[in-house]
Amino acid sequence: MKKIYISLFVLSAYFVSGCSSDYLDVDQTESISTKDIALFNNDEGAATFVTAIYSKFLDWNMTSFSWIGLSSIASDDADKGSSPGDTGSDKDLMDALTYNASTPSTSEIFEANYEGVNRCNQALSIIPQLDQANPSLRARLLGEAKFLRAFMYFTLVKAYGGVPIVDHLPNPSSDEDRIMQLTRKTSAEVYAFIESDLADAIAALPNKSEYAAAEKGRASKGAAYALLAKVNLYQKNWQKVVDNCNLITGYSIVPNYASMFRLAGENDAESIFEIQGTGSVPAKGISGYSATQGARGNGGWGWGFNTPSQSLVNAYETGDVRKNATIIFAGTTLYDGRVVPTTVENPRYNYKAYSSAFTDAWETDVNIKYLRYAEVILMKAEALNELNQTTAAIPLLNQIRARAGLGNTTAVSQADVRTAIWKERRVEMAFEHDRFFDLVRTGQAVAAFAIDGKTFVAGKHELFPLPQAFITQSNGLSAQNPGY
Repeated sequence: MKKIYISLFVLSAYFVSGCSSDYLDVDQTESISTKDIALFNNDEGAATFVTAIYSKFLDWNMTSFSWIGLSSIASDDADKGSSPGDTGSDKDLMDALTYNASTPSTSEIFEANYEGVNRCNQALSIIPQLDQANPSLRARLLGEAKFLRAFMYFTLVKAYGGVPIVDHLPNPSSDEDRIMQLTRKTSAEVYAFIESDLADAIAALPNKSEYAAAEKGRASKGAAYALLAKVNLYQKNWQKVVDNCNLITGYSIVPNYASMFRLAGENDAESIFEIQGTGSVPAKGISGYSATQGARGNGGWGWGFNTPSQSLVNAYETGDVRKNATIIFAGTTLYDGRVVPTTVENPRYNYKAYSSAFTDAWETDVNIKYLRYAEVILMKAEALNELNQTTAAIPLLNQIRARAGLGNTTAVSQADVRTAIWKERRVEMAFEHDRFFDLVRTGQAVAAFAIDGKTFVAGKHELFPLPQAFITQSNGLSAQNPGY
């Protein structure tokens, strides 16, 4: 592929990004030429810039080992797992909540998401210049880029609080742009930026049903509404949660919970937005996602990290079909006939990361369902309950319980229904990268971590530390999170 050059101010690895050679080669040290733009001035060329954004989610540093460390191992749903002497670089620190500003996982997620933001900004800068591409396609691609940038900033604000807002490709000679990249904004400012991007995305994106089969997995209007509802949820804007959930149409919960996490259930009726993994040649799966979480030891097929905790096992009610669809137990037989011997090193593993066809491959066909309709139902239930509409919330909660093979909730009061919804979110969405952040936003963290044998320090552990390299380079423009 012809190399295209984008002008960027090269501050550090946190704000520059090379794209996979399979999608787009980018060198941030030179400027794009008119000749190079001409090479991409068509429908296929325009789409390339947004494909490069999606491809970022397949990278090791974006969605794999470090992300598992932050979003899952650091939570009460999982333990480090693996062998006692294998730390996984820092997964023992993530598990014990003893990470610091130089811990690789906490730094890598910051860096990876800014690499993704950079790709979004490239697309948003260049696509409007491609006047030979179909105008409708260009508008849609810009909507996808806005959605994906909002998605990345939502990850950043949940994990780190206020962060720099890099809303355009920086000019290497601009001191103003240098300051932009090194100065934290408040969480409120970041949320406002996310909401603005999502408003633009909603206006530009089609419904999921309007995409061709070859374009499955792309951001849709429903995905933008769902992400906006989730952003509202984190800010406790309850009425907005309800309003945006009501605008999400064309989806339904599927009858069989376990089916969603198998190849046949990818992009099903419940799926709103998921990362697409392909294990067949050419493999384009999430690098190492399945392998790092596969059963370890004699008879196993992976590294054995991110093992379900006893706390999670105990959270399932008797008869809940979600337990055996979420957790691989040693000594059992999987849906494809694979026997998990008792000789593996850990008693439990993450079933949602299991690939039947590419079991021990580095890149597999496992997708990550980041937004699905069951969560929309639970978000609406939570918001209605907080709006003192508890009687309207209960049937929504029961809808999720029925699919799990459980009876109606016995909760009646607002407080009890609140607790029941929070518990339902845990078992419904286990290992879908939400638990740590749910505990923080709902104020359950101290108690929940204590049950799991971990010490969550209030006033510190609500946020992960910003990378020390970034703090040093900011030279006083940004301050570290409390406690680090």
